[in-house]
Amino acid sequence: MGLSLVRADRPARFYPEVVRVSLWLVVGVWLARRLLRLLVIILRSPTAVTIIVVGVAVRAGWRLVSPALPIGITAGLIVVLVVWRWRWPVSFEKHAYCRARGWLRGGWVYRRRWTTAMATAGLTKDRLGVDYVPPLLRVRSTRTLDRVTVRMLAGQTLEDYGSVADRLAQAFGAADCRVRSIARRRHQLELWLLINDPLAEIVRPFPPVADCLTNGIPVARAEDGSIYRLRVAGHHLLVSGATGSGKGSVISAVIGGLSVQVAAGLVELWVIDPKGGMELAGARHLFARFAYGDSTADGGYEASLAQLLEDAVKAMRERQDRLRGVTRLHTPSTAEPLIVLIIDELAALTAWVNDRVIKRRIESALGLLLSQGRAVGVVVIGAVQDPRKDVIPQRDLFPTRTALRLNEAEHVTLVLGPGARNRGAYADLIPDSLPGVGYVMVDGIAEPIRVRFCYYTDDDIADLGRQKPHGGTPDRPELVLIEGTAA
Repeated sequence: MGLSLVRADRPARFYPEVVRVSLWLVVGVWLARRLLRLLVIILRSPTAVTIIVVGVAVRAGWRLVSPALPIGITAGLIVVLVVWRWRWPVSFEKHAYCRARGWLRGGWVYRRRWTTAMATAGLTKDRLGVDYVPPLLRVRSTRTLDRVTVRMLAGQTLEDYGSVADRLAQAFGAADCRVRSIARRRHQLELWLLINDPLAEIVRPFPPVADCLTNGIPVARAEDGSIYRLRVAGHHLLVSGATGSGKGSVISAVIGGLSVQVAAGLVELWVIDPKGGMELAGARHLFARFAYGDSTADGGYEASLAQLLEDAVKAMRERQDRLRGVTRLHTPSTAEPLIVLIIDELAALTAWVNDRVIKRRIESALGLLLSQGRAVGVVVIGAVQDPRKDVIPQRDLFPTRTALRLNEAEHVTLVLGPGARNRGAYADLIPDSLPGVGYVMVDGIAEPIRVRFCYYTDDDIADLGRQKPHGGTPDRPELVLIEGTAA
């Protein structure tokens, strides 16, 4: 063997002893395994356990006590549900209706089609002749949205599901599907399947709330039917959208949400309207400063706009001197109100100014405000049509960005960042018939939120500042999104 690769010995053959097993034993083991698996599935499902327990209790009460016992209990349960629905409708919808809807749709729509949908979407894996299917863990529903929790197979990523989101929507009969990550659960994700779009209808303004500076301003309706609350204190906001996409709705919603705080002296609105004041003059009574250009001014039309920005920089630096060593983050008060600088068309300040001196003044002041203003309570809200870098060089200094209807798919990446469109932010596909609909992206949150901002009429704008603050969330307090996170 050590000198040659040729073996003269014939290989030995082993013949295992044949063991004969009874057919009934094989069938019994097979049934036992199936019953054990069924028992595990039942024990893992609280709904199944509840149904079995209730069924056994009803049958026992019917046979051992009296038929009147289960009938009376059932009637009492119905009365409790009716009173619950009439007296506390919000709690009933959250804890009863939505849970029942999620259970029914989970069984009838998703679990029944799950294996086929995963296979046709290319999300199953074959190994050694065995097909592995991503497990469906949970289904939660609202009136408009189904949230399906999935455990990914080893080696899968969110991008694998995002690339076939349209196929999953078609498989389950949904209008759209979005893939969202789950905090602290890296092996799981949620499929948000839109059943009924709540954004098809115009959203009326929400009443102002007293906690908007801490918990965000109620400015829009999210696609899951909840109220979206946008943080302004400590956050710059960039709004981008084509002509007629509803940028004015975003600005009006912010102004309307802050109107009570303006009246209380906690917020000052400094507004720049390069269109001669045509867009925002209706809310002039709420503005501490209002610059709209002057065609007869000696320094040029944009001189007053540059002066307001430089005054904001001066106020910012004075606050830095006062707050140095005292605090790292400004808290709005009547002595030190939050300054919200609103610019209706940023491109008119950054790209379309002919006077080079004024243009340098504007770019310098705007860069200082965006890079240093948040900590001392000077925030910038800017709207722009063209989000390209040569139009708005300071684009990356806005931590919160909103994309309304855009003209090109590349603009989605420019506004919301790389990968946003793959995660469902199809801002270039928003129809003209849905002004105010867009996607909000916040730094630190991977997924964009689809919302529709409130629509303010001229009468609504004229009435701003006369409302009394609401004590809490204006509508459906259990369903609120604060910068994209369920609260």
